[in-house]
Amino acid sequence: MDHVATQSGQGARYRLGFDIGGTFTDFVLIDERTGRSTSYKTLTTPHEPAAAVMEGVAALLARVGATGQAIETAIHGTTLITNALIERKGATTAFITTRGFRDVLEIAREMRYDIYDLLLVLPQPLVARPLRLEVDERLNGRGEVVVPLDVGRLDALRPALEQVEAVAVCLLHAYRNPTHELAIREWLQATLPGLSVALSCEVAPEIREYERMSTTVANAYVQPLTERYLSQLDARLREVGFERRLYLMLSSGGISTVETAARFPVRLLESGPAAGVLAATFFGEVVGERNLVSFDMGGTTAKMCLIKEGRPTMTNTFEVARVHRFKRGSGLPVRIPAIELIEIGAGGGSIARVNELGLLKVGPHSAGADPGPACYGFGGTQPTVTDANLLLGYLNPDYFLGGRMHLDREAAECAIRPLAERLGVDTIAAAYGIHHVVNASMIAATRIHVAERGADPRHLRLMAFGGAGPIHAHAIARALKMRGYIIPAGAGVTSALGFLTAPASFDFARSFVTRVSPETLPALDAIYAELEAQGRAMLREAGVDEDAMQFLRQADLRHVGQGHEILLPLPFPRLAEVDLDGELRPYFYDYYAGIYGYAHRHLGLELITCRLTASGPRPRITLREAVAGARPASSAIKDERAAHFAEAGGFVRVPVYARERLTHGMQFPGPAIVEEHDSTAVIGLCTHVTVDRFANLLVSLEHDGRYPPALSS
Repeated sequence: MDHVATQSGQGARYRLGFDIGGTFTDFVLIDERTGRSTSYKTLTTPHEPAAAVMEGVAALLARVGATGQAIETAIHGTTLITNALIERKGATTAFITTRGFRDVLEIAREMRYDIYDLLLVLPQPLVARPLRLEVDERLNGRGEVVVPLDVGRLDALRPALEQVEAVAVCLLHAYRNPTHELAIREWLQATLPGLSVALSCEVAPEIREYERMSTTVANAYVQPLTERYLSQLDARLREVGFERRLYLMLSSGGISTVETAARFPVRLLESGPAAGVLAATFFGEVVGERNLVSFDMGGTTAKMCLIKEGRPTMTNTFEVARVHRFKRGSGLPVRIPAIELIEIGAGGGSIARVNELGLLKVGPHSAGADPGPACYGFGGTQPTVTDANLLLGYLNPDYFLGGRMHLDREAAECAIRPLAERLGVDTIAAAYGIHHVVNASMIAATRIHVAERGADPRHLRLMAFGGAGPIHAHAIARALKMRGYIIPAGAGVTSALGFLTAPASFDFARSFVTRVSPETLPALDAIYAELEAQGRAMLREAGVDEDAMQFLRQADLRHVGQGHEILLPLPFPRLAEVDLDGELRPYFYDYYAGIYGYAHRHLGLELITCRLTASGPRPRITLREAVAGARPASSAIKDERAAHFAEAGGFVRVPVYARERLTHGMQFPGPAIVEEHDSTAVIGLCTHVTVDRFANLLVSLEHDGRYPPALSS
């Protein structure tokens, strides 16, 4: 990633991607004419996120000599929604449901996520019981009215609704017939026009009432906050001359308009991490590697995702705000399309401590951006991973953020010393202990994530990025016996680049539980036609030409009698024209057997949910190629310093390479350190590094006395 001032930006058109993380806010600005990219990284301002955004945008525009009018597209991702749910800082919300069902939010699935924990703590609903309101109405499973809704009796709800900012409406079987929910919204808009309203028939029109209720409530809970934030951010961008439309990254890897994001903010929960996976996929294509583990480690968390055959794994349900980070079922379920990641509290700001058993633990709590690690000098006093990495020689105290920020080694030592004394070791041993423990956490998480998806890490490469990712990549790849690891140029802001690789996209779903038969296929075609019409409207709003629109049909299907289903892509333009026994059923059985090894071919099929993804064309990203030269790699060495490598028994003096001096074709062995403006890469022993034509570092690991085949440079 280039970090140099360009010529005057007059006449240039730029695309801007920016990601507000828990510790840093990252920016990438790409010149559409030349492919030249300029990046910037600054500390997040938690109490006013837009302040860090304005600083970064102003700095980038100054570097390229342009004004905000030159920005053609701006795409944004944020942790604001996730943090509001985790910290319970959303709006006061009411919940309206069918009489007799208000406690579903608390009853949940009637399951204990840990059957041996006698002091089990369950996630608290986002809506207190007095604000869970009931109405007399009822639909059956086919969407037929059993008890009609009496709108005149809704006035009884008014005293409770006058206390809240937002309302979530989720009636039984509304996914089959939205009439009653729409009538309640009409009454709310006429009676209390200032309320934010979320309907389950729009947010999550899918079967299984608890997941639908939880998703709708989460959406309503963050809706007022999101509307205010996006309105403020859009206004601040106008101040620097930005005149175009702002887009938001979705958890699924697509982008949407501000208006759509404000209506469905729950779909932004994993927007930043999703962009990182898209960037990893993009760089994988660039270097010719389609099977990867995306590893994004920032200041607060580490995120891992398996990418198989150039596609990240996807899910339609995940949990947020877990009581226990690693225990499924301990959080609030959200039914939205999302890139499937595993996220752990392991970042540069993760705090180290000694637990009640006298063992060293790191995370999940983080020092964040305020006060940050002790070495930042902003008042932090607790020992963190960044403090440990500084003492171990991995970080240059005078070149953090390209020299814009100085790291205080003495403050890091003061923070780690009490921990070392409690462990009975010196400060360096304690620092290495912190580094090793956080590595062990990420190694275990990656191993489980990859194994659960049927992959073998020995056949994969690690794509490492984020401000801290390149420091820890070697330990993870080595422990898992991976083929090697890749550190893209501009690794510290790679997630921000991911925003610019995403097409305009939105996902739609509608549950329609039915046995698949020749008689039901035309009804399914009608549902997909309605979903496609909604998709076309969304894409037109995002400025996508009709001819460029693409639609992917999928369905949740299962054998008749099963309790769970699989997501099946449907390559058929019209299901009514498909031979059920000759084409559709064999297609399902083969797909099912490909996942589980066996299919019950004598059983019929049952469809649960129709799904459709509407997307525009994928943006074209042209990376600037690194200069090829005949100079040796030693010409890129800027310094030499002592760094700690356990394999070598302690500190070793290693060369420090300047990333901007590396040219295409250079090769060098590890151990080494490679510094750039926004991140530092630590290359371990028994490695071989090749610089490719886009200045990416392709690192091969020696296993059992040999290197795996090198990537093409």
